[in-house]
Formats: sequence, structure tokens, C-alpha cells
Amino acid sequence: MEPMRVVVTGAHGKVGRAAVKALAEAGHEVTGVDLTRPIWERHEPGEPAYKQAELTDAGQAYAVVHGADAVVHAAAIPDPTANAPHVVFQNNLMATFNMIEAAIRLGVPRFVNISSETVPGYFFADRPFLPDYAPVDEEHPARPQDPYALSKLFGEQLMDAAVRRSDIRCISLRPSWVQHEGNYERNLGPQVRDVSLIGAGLWSYTDVYDLADAIVLAVESDLPGHEVFYIAAPDNAGGHDFAVKLREHYGDRIELRPLSRPDSSGISCDKAHRLLGWTPKRSWRDYLDENGRTRQG
Repeated sequence: MEPMRVVVTGAHGKVGRAAVKALAEAGHEVTGVDLTRPIWERHEPGEPAYKQAELTDAGQAYAVVHGADAVVHAAAIPDPTANAPHVVFQNNLMATFNMIEAAIRLGVPRFVNISSETVPGYFFADRPFLPDYAPVDEEHPARPQDPYALSKLFGEQLMDAAVRRSDIRCISLRPSWVQHEGNYERNLGPQVRDVSLIGAGLWSYTDVYDLADAIVLAVESDLPGHEVFYIAAPDNAGGHDFAVKLREHYGDRIELRPLSRPDSSGISCDKAHRLLGWTPKRSWRDYLDENGRTRQG
């Protein structure tokens, strides 16, 4: 793979930061983009370039996309709970619209859109409902109610429109709950200790470095059109017997589909394995002990 000039938005977030590092290590020339002010100092050797930009402004989106061979769009307000609904929706949707519009007009051949596991809608629903089946896959119906999941679904539809009207190739990744060294114990520790703590994702999660590997594969992929992929660890937080716990908590309200392993995730990533060649390498067990506490050393 020849090195590419890759723009990564949301470069100072947990996903963007890991993506910048992984892409640079893969030999690509990376420019990070975020809202944080640049530091006016000499760059460290090998440090990726950085540009400050407000991507809901079309002109700034065009400015950062110019000259790129690929775009990874990770910038977003990451959930609907801490901002006004119209702020979440307008920010996420218009930033995505501006970035894909700029990429099409400037002839960028590859676009990786960071979508969300929340697209089916049952995570932040005002009128709660359950997934139709588990493990959930890309064929599950999307019925979002909240502004975050709606913005992510519409972002995927913008990718569909992009490949209809241009030659750009698009991939949307739907990460499960993203974990790293600093938040495994806080986020997943309680689920490891107490199986009754389920969450909307059915104990699913993903490691940020496995997600970064998937982003590199997506950037380097020649898959035509627009493909959507879930990205999640193959196991569940706590290593529970998924079939047993699903029945204990939900009875027959969620259809249980075939599992790849007894401690399966609530999300299937078969499509990412098959078409992207993505294989996750990390588990919560690498970070936490059986009591959900951070491993020492």
C-alpha cells in the first residue's frame, strides 16, 4: 500500500487520537483536525500535522480536505445526553455533510465515516424498546428516536448518496462502547462484577486500538460503494455465558441467533471479519482482573 495523505477529524478525541497514531504507524501522512487550538511550538520529530477547524462551517471543511487522499471523519458530539438536542443533531449532521461534500467536490477517493452502534435506536430511546435479535448485525432495522442516533443514521445515508453521485468509496464503522487503558475499570468494571448491569449494548464493547486497526483497514480498502460494519470485541464484558444471561434478563423477548462462542458479544462483526479482514486482538481481560479491577503491571 502506497502512503496516503489522510485527514482525521476529531483527532483529539479518544477514537481520533488512536486513529492518528495507527495511521501514522502504517506509514501514512496524517493531518489531525479538531476544535482545539494549535500549539505554536516546534513539532516533535514525526509528529503529525494539525489544523484547527469548525467543520459545521463549509469553508473550513473544504480547507482541511483539500489535498487529501482519504478522510476519516470521527468528529462528533458523542452522545445526546450532555447537549441540547438541536445542538447534537446540527453539529453531527452538518459536519458530516460538509466533509463528504468537500471530499466529493475535491476528488477524494476514500471516506471513512465513524458512525455508531446506536443507529438501531434502542440505546437512547425516549420510548424504550429492545433489539429484535442478538447478536445484532448490520441487517437489524434502524428505528432511532434521539438526535444522536438520528444524526448517525443520516450520516450513513449521506454516504449512500455520495456513492450514487460520485466515484468516492465510503465505509461507515459502527463502534461499540469504546474502551482504553484509562476507562476500562470505570466503564466495564461494574459489569464484570455484577452481571445484572447490562446496558443497552448487551455487554458489548470495543477496544480503541482494535477500532484504530479497523480504521486503517478501512482507509486502505478498495471496497466499492458504501459498506457499513459493526466493530466490537468478540467477547462480552465479564465473559458471561451470553445465551444464559440473555434468557435470564429478557426471556424470549430478544431472539437468540447462533453464537460464535459461549461468551459472545451482543454484536456480530462477521461482516467486518469477512470483507475488511479485521480481527480484534484485545479483550477486557488484558486490562481487568476477574473482579473488574485494573491489572497491576
